[in-house]
Amino acid sequence: MYYLDTDTLTRAHGGNRQIASRIRQVGEENVGTTVITAIEILRGRHEFLLKASNGAELLRAQQLLDFSQELLQDNEIAPIDPQAASEFDRLRQLKKLKAIGRRDLLIGCVALAHRATLVTRNVKDFQQIPGLKVENWID
Repeated sequence: MYYLDTDTLTRAHGGNRQIASRIRQVGEENVGTTVITAIEILRGRHEFLLKASNGAELLRAQQLLDFSQELLQDNEIAPIDPQAASEFDRLRQLKKLKAIGRRDLLIGCVALAHRATLVTRNVKDFQQIPGLKVENWID
């Protein structure tokens, strides 16, 4: 299984050809994302809507929110389950991971728990998580 992180999922649905090619190679049924990525995408769209300064921005923000909700409905979303929570407890003890943001750590925990490969441009940070398989389909 391959889990796309926030940047990769956004670019995939923006029409990135490299990502689309890789998804075809591995099969759409083998590609999903994490609940953390879903939260990040929706949070960004909600903030854009709430900060819109005029009617045109409000309408654009609503379109993006609708698109994001459809996008997420089309993808398997891996939850925080007992295995991910266990990985989180284990990895929090590693001092070298303190520099990794909490959201990235949570994404890594879900991917580890489900034995998935994380697809991200942020290879540098995610490679610090022991045992996490990481690929970059963009660069």
